[in-house]
Amino acid sequence: MALRCLQLLRPPHPSLQKTYSRISSPIGSISDAAWRRLNGSSPSSRLLCSTSDQNQSTQVTHEGVNQCSQKSIVGDLLDYLNESWTQFHATAEAKRQLLAAGFELLNENDDWDLQPGGRYFFTRNMSCLIAFSIGQKYNVGNGFHIIAAHTDSPCLKLKPRSASSKSGYLTVNVQTYGGGLWYTWFDRDLSLAGRVILRDGNGSFLHRLVRVKRPLLRVPTLAIHLDRTVNSDGFKPNLETHLVPLLATKNEEIQTKSQERTNSNKSPQHHSLLLNALSEEIGCNCEEIMAMELNVCDTQPSCLGGVKNEFIFSGRLDNLASCYCALRSLIDSSDGLSDETAVRMVALFDNEEVGSNSMQGAGAPTMFQAMRRIVDNLVHQSMGEAAFERAIRSSFLVSADMAHGVHPNFSDKHEEHHRPGLQKGLVIKHNANQRYATSAVTAFLFKQVAQIHDLPVQEFVVRNDMGCGSTIGPILASGVGIRTVDCGIPQLSMHSVREICGKEDIDNAYRIFSSFFDNFSEIDKKLSVDF
Repeated sequence: MALRCLQLLRPPHPSLQKTYSRISSPIGSISDAAWRRLNGSSPSSRLLCSTSDQNQSTQVTHEGVNQCSQKSIVGDLLDYLNESWTQFHATAEAKRQLLAAGFELLNENDDWDLQPGGRYFFTRNMSCLIAFSIGQKYNVGNGFHIIAAHTDSPCLKLKPRSASSKSGYLTVNVQTYGGGLWYTWFDRDLSLAGRVILRDGNGSFLHRLVRVKRPLLRVPTLAIHLDRTVNSDGFKPNLETHLVPLLATKNEEIQTKSQERTNSNKSPQHHSLLLNALSEEIGCNCEEIMAMELNVCDTQPSCLGGVKNEFIFSGRLDNLASCYCALRSLIDSSDGLSDETAVRMVALFDNEEVGSNSMQGAGAPTMFQAMRRIVDNLVHQSMGEAAFERAIRSSFLVSADMAHGVHPNFSDKHEEHHRPGLQKGLVIKHNANQRYATSAVTAFLFKQVAQIHDLPVQEFVVRNDMGCGSTIGPILASGVGIRTVDCGIPQLSMHSVREICGKEDIDNAYRIFSSFFDNFSEIDKKLSVDF
């Protein structure tokens, strides 16, 4: 709690003021002057696992950069990361911030009444979110300018029957999600977060998010005395038998009434100690928990690090850093819709780490259905042939997913002439085999967006003797034929339980994304390819 309070010693961004007003701790209202009287320094000078001064830029600003792009969002990103232990929490936090900024919540099951100049969003599965702002000068057939990212990260998830025991310990069965560096999950202070379905008193059911902040679980490594060759042969755990978190020493557990009714002679689905911890956090009885979808999460807060506090140390940077930069750029650019002729959109998807093939993933038509509904809703203002198809042809998608920064100890893993560095700008990703959706045209247009404010960009190509990862970019580009560029913030330790990126790269990505929303309509007019 002390760490969380430190993060609240500075005022939040004005557009998010309502979001943080829900926190009632008195310490949250301490002014900079009061802090200096008590401690002799400003809040921004005491950086532990906290945030940076909201008003202090991390880069030299340039003439012509608008006021929004001069601000640093690093402090707010840390707050977002610390709130967003799971894809559900990341979506819920984005929802709170959009509502605080004046966006209107839509329901996919209802009729929509959209207007030029309006700002709207909806969620799907509470792990996917589509938000958009309609330009005041939008005409049906004009394009959509979209930034897309994903809310999920590699993690461990509880199995449907998680209760197990070994050698006098209560353990929790988990399954691996995505391609994580699983050895990094050993000897970490772990807990649980996700969602539960509760039975209500009137016979209905409730969907609730839960996050147990205190460490509940740990996966201990084997002592070197019992594994003498581990340093020479490598640490190669069996993911089914060795990657099993400890919950407690084995004692006689008192089963809940629901377990007694449903299990009789069978073993319980989940340990009663685990259910008790969840019910205490939620504020309900164990018997009210009908179902759950829980991730195992690292409890260490996201923070600044390095001797100059120039790095961000955190879990889930891939890809929540991209999500937040996209979200904030949309929120902060939405005041400038008076001359906008396009629709500005952010699309945050789930399940990218496992292929995107789900109703909440980029493989589903969620974004394109939303685009069609927007066009159909506004078509009465300007009738025209094939309005949606024309809008797609005029649209542009930025697929934002973290990029591989060059590792100082493994620099040979990067192609010699494409070695992105931390603190050197957003990375445009290229692959001739279409693992990334970037083309010469889309890369050029995106560079023009950055060039307006002299913002740095880098380029990445994987070595020919190595496999190349992919993103949601090719999935969305091939879905309906939308122009796409793949880009990302450079980072190290991707898919580790604890990752690292540069503080300046966060602000640089935010500024480029803001410039994309502010300027792409004019840039796009200057280049014609097919006519």
